[in-house]
Amino acid sequence: MWFNAAMPDTTRPSALGSTGASELFQLLRDGQPRTRAELAAMTGLARSTVALRLDSLGELGLVGPVADAVSTGGRPPTRVALLRSARVVLAADLGASHGHLALTDLLGEELVSRRGVVDIADGPESVLGWVVDQADELLAELGKSRADLIGVGVGLPGPVQFTTGRPVNPPIMPGWDGFDVPGWVRRHLDVPVLVDNDVNIMALGERTRSWAGTDHFLFVKVATGIGAGIISGGRLQRGAQGIAGDIGHVRVPRGEGIACHCGSTGCLEAVASGPAVAAALRREGHDVHTGRDVVELVRRGDVGAIQAVRQAGRDLGEVLTACVNMVNPSVIALGGSLAQAGEHLLAGVREVVYQRSVPLATEHLSIVQSRTGDGAALVGASMLAIHHALSPAALDELAAAG
Repeated sequence: MWFNAAMPDTTRPSALGSTGASELFQLLRDGQPRTRAELAAMTGLARSTVALRLDSLGELGLVGPVADAVSTGGRPPTRVALLRSARVVLAADLGASHGHLALTDLLGEELVSRRGVVDIADGPESVLGWVVDQADELLAELGKSRADLIGVGVGLPGPVQFTTGRPVNPPIMPGWDGFDVPGWVRRHLDVPVLVDNDVNIMALGERTRSWAGTDHFLFVKVATGIGAGIISGGRLQRGAQGIAGDIGHVRVPRGEGIACHCGSTGCLEAVASGPAVAAALRREGHDVHTGRDVVELVRRGDVGAIQAVRQAGRDLGEVLTACVNMVNPSVIALGGSLAQAGEHLLAGVREVVYQRSVPLATEHLSIVQSRTGDGAALVGASMLAIHHALSPAALDELAAAG
């Protein structure tokens, strides 16, 4: 997922020819303008070779000259950089009842966005049809067309086999099991389509925007469901079948005998998710139905709601303690609707994790609320598509198609 510039694949034949231009391009992906001399110094290549590779990239329209650099005498050297607005990426965050779309530039900066009410239970063709229709409208707003798209990133609220982009037994997505999401979208938009579950997407987005220098990072979403996105060694870890981080269905002591929608009993999700906390408060006479209702009660200072959220944090801490001892993250960020309860949920998590984890594992561990908030999923979906679309292999495919 994360490109390692120190390890280019020099054995793979390139559609850009034998110039190695697709590897040089990775140095320019950060958007920083550089002179040919600087690129030659960074790569150890002759300036003539750098010039040849830049010419190949220029033919794709992704790299070009920018404002001249400061001269040290004579004509100022020309700088080249990624033309960040040369193409656009479509990012889609699909939830149980919402759709949030954005078009971004090649650095992941949002250009235009749109929110809508969708019902994921309407099935894939209905929901994805809405995505395609909205994408066309967003492109029109920017004065662009489908030809300007270079990739699509999609986050779904259920398990996804990342290698195929197909949902796998998603509990709240009837009709989606095994559906070829990338294939269906690509038939309409004709660009690479990357699909992952919403928590992984949010982990990518949170890390990109708020924790870029953190290579060992855990993002935990606490909402209708509970899940974690795991970044270790700078890479998103999906596991063998793509369900790494499915902590919502780990058994916790307080869940003994409580049924979960997954068919088991005692799951973390059955006692600490937004709907579970709301159900517990309803039994005490409160008129709440969702995690957002619970958060509103907390903000009003309701003691029962505060206690319930803190207990949910403790339950979450039971599972995160094992994660801390096993994965050893340096940051755990909590997001999702119930995380909007802020310090009350965090306090419960910290209470258990700091008490029960191996001391060395928590010595420099930060447990914080998501800094990126609702925008994390769109950022992550965009970066998922960009990392693929601008990879050496994808550039070769783009050159071959051209």
